[in-house]
Amino acid sequence: MLDVNAFDKIRIGLATADDIRGWSHGEVKKPETINYRTLKPEKDGLFGEQIFGPTRDWECACGKYKRVRFKGIVCERCGVEVTRSRVR
Repeated sequence: MLDVNAFDKIRIGLATADDIRGWSHGEVKKPETINYRTLKPEKDGLFGEQIFGPTRDWECACGKYKRVRFKGIVCERCGVEVTRSRVR
């Protein structure tokens, strides 16, 4: 098992603008934010789960994938990656 306290050195650096652009992805296509009936983010809207991540842990927007065993999978229906909601 790895010991998290056993390391020799750590290296920290600033990210360049190109690095940050490489990490980012997604596009807001609609001005809508949240559906007033369901209180869920609108698809392709300002708070869309496809861009910012799921609102519930280990669950895609449409509900096809639920549970941690689908970790890292991108749903083919809704386009949301199955991960923790804190990535938002």
